[in-house]
Amino acid sequence: MKRFAERILLACALIWLPATAQAQPFPTGPISLVVPLAPGDAADIAARALGEEISRLLKTPVLSINRPGAGGAVGTNGVVQARKDGHTILFAQNSALTFRAVLDPQSVTYDALRDLVPLGTASRTPSMLVVRSDAPYKNFAELIEYSKKRPGQVRIGHPGSGSVGDFCVQLINALTGAELVPIPYAGAAPAIAALRGEHIEGVVLSLGALSAHIKSGAFRGLVASSRFPEFVDIPTMRELGYQEELFGIWFSFLAPAGIPEDARKALVGAIEQAVKAPAITARLASLGILQSYATPEQTAAEIRAEFKRVGEMARKTGLVK
Repeated sequence: MKRFAERILLACALIWLPATAQAQPFPTGPISLVVPLAPGDAADIAARALGEEISRLLKTPVLSINRPGAGGAVGTNGVVQARKDGHTILFAQNSALTFRAVLDPQSVTYDALRDLVPLGTASRTPSMLVVRSDAPYKNFAELIEYSKKRPGQVRIGHPGSGSVGDFCVQLINALTGAELVPIPYAGAAPAIAALRGEHIEGVVLSLGALSAHIKSGAFRGLVASSRFPEFVDIPTMRELGYQEELFGIWFSFLAPAGIPEDARKALVGAIEQAVKAPAITARLASLGILQSYATPEQTAAEIRAEFKRVGEMARKTGLVK
């Protein structure tokens, strides 16, 4: 009888153990925060600052991992294929979610809203065309005039094919009739190094990656996707008389579709608090990055709207058929 009772207790324990394991609150270990761009990009700077705050809020390590390549598609696809437990999340630029699917659909193996679940938008920063301060062209009009007299000789770097910067260079050509040559780099840092080394004539990158170089006097901003408080003298395309604006850059958190609801809720709550934290806002604003929280639902709507607008603009300007 005693042995029978022991067997019953053992059976109950075996049944009970998985249930208690499943009941453990999220997170149960470190969280990998994948940044699909090279170190030094605006996304990397923002991700590390926000990751530190999320780590504090969830009381678990948040490890920032850079996985650049293919305009953000490599790192994004890695998150799509990760375990659906909430412990691997993505901090992506809009280029990986919208632009690349329009400009180079063959390279994108995922659907941003089918294979990923938005957790919220965090940050925004303008795109900006800058040149060296010693360049012979002092404003946007002079650069365009200079390039038209030297077709194919003015090289403009950007952070990779299918990126926002790539699209902006091609959009400037379509709107102005210039023949700027887009030069892809593996992220912002090598593009900036190339400009400083006089290997190219300009770059189109996020203000988050450029602000320190503008403040130091090394670079001069010629046109931006939107005005920014610290650089109010840099105009937008519409202010210069053109019908379209350049596209800005925004960063959102996403996770593989199908993560548990408790994990999703915990991540969404921590992300919202981190984005709205005054210390984070002040830290990133000085770098040219504005905190601009949007809910998961608003993020999904923006992905749909921007994908549509980029496609329409690309067809209108002849960038894609």
